[in-house]
Formats: sequence, C-alpha cells, structure tokens
Amino acid sequence: MALVVEGARKILRVLVVDDGSRDDTALRAESAGAAVFRQVPNQGKGAALRAGFRWALENDCSAVVTLDADGQHDPAEIPSFLNAYTQTHSDLIIGERNFDHMPFVRRLSNTFGRRVFSWAMGRPIPDNQSGYRLVSRRLMDALLESPEQGFEFEMEMIAVAVEWGFSITGVPIRTIYAGEKSHIRPIPHVIHFFRVALATRKRMRRAA
Repeated sequence: MALVVEGARKILRVLVVDDGSRDDTALRAESAGAAVFRQVPNQGKGAALRAGFRWALENDCSAVVTLDADGQHDPAEIPSFLNAYTQTHSDLIIGERNFDHMPFVRRLSNTFGRRVFSWAMGRPIPDNQSGYRLVSRRLMDALLESPEQGFEFEMEMIAVAVEWGFSITGVPIRTIYAGEKSHIRPIPHVIHFFRVALATRKRMRRAA
C-alpha cells in the first residue's frame, strides 16, 4: 500500500478510498501522503470508485487514473496513461495486460471473461477486467448513477462509454502477480458477470 501511494505521488496527487477495511489501511495511506476517503461499511469496488469519482469532480479534476493498492499495478506506468490521454483525449484508457504472463487459473478466467464480454459488446475488448485505467471527467459524471456495486462496475464503465459515444483506447501494462489473495468471491462474481454481460448485450443491440 505505502509503496504504491509513494510511487503514485511522484506523478499525481493521490486519493485512497478505504472501503470498510478492518486494518490500518487508512493510517498507512495517510502516512504515505495520500488523502483518504473512508467508506463504512464495506460497499464494494464499484461504490468505492464512484466515491473517488465524486471527490475528483468536486476537486475539478479533468481525469483520474485508477489503480489497485495490492501491488498488481505499477505506479511508474502512470505516465503511459497520461501520454495516451494527451495524444488521444480518450475518455477511457484501459491498461491491457499480457494474459500469457498470468497464473494458469487467472489466465483461463480472464480469457473466458474477455471473450464473453467482447461478444456482449459486439466488438473486441482486449482486457475488460483490468482495474488500471484513466477515466475522463465526463465519463466519471456519466457513471455516478450506475447501480453496480462490485467488480462488475468495471464492465459497466466500458458499456457506458460506448453507449454515450465516448472514445476508448488501451495502453500495454506489466502483468504482475506475486501470490496476493484475490478479493473476488468466485460464485457471486460469476453470477454478476453473466448478469451484466447479458444486460450489456441487450443495451448494445438497442444502441446499434
């Protein structure tokens, strides 16, 4: 956590959304120099991201870079997102991982998820589950009323961007796994994934 905050602070100001943690996450983030928003009780990744978006909008940010604090996202790669934003002005820039560098089980789940969601979108989506992203101000605003609370919010983000005619691009990022524990609960996650995928398929058909 502290290393991620310190690395990101070399480039941007940092907000950490503490989603109902029961450890010293908030204190460590503050000690490393981040602003901290405490969300109690735990409400899920989607709710945490929307809380961060509201903070960014209130503080006149033109865009934000989202990344996880578990070490899977290298803050030294933030300039890649900023450079891509300067060049393309895309509303959503997704950090695209190399699936071949993932542990076997994660490679299978990410490959399957990518194929299903690409089908739902009606267009190739190289990495729909990456949480390392740049999100523009107008896309943040468009996402504030989303009902998605969990990890599915990251799929919703892509669907809303396409639905609103916003531009999407990607940048390659390192694929980092060091045996960290996943916070995803497999069965509920699969159920919500297919719910969102099917709903997205219907939305894309209506928008066509």
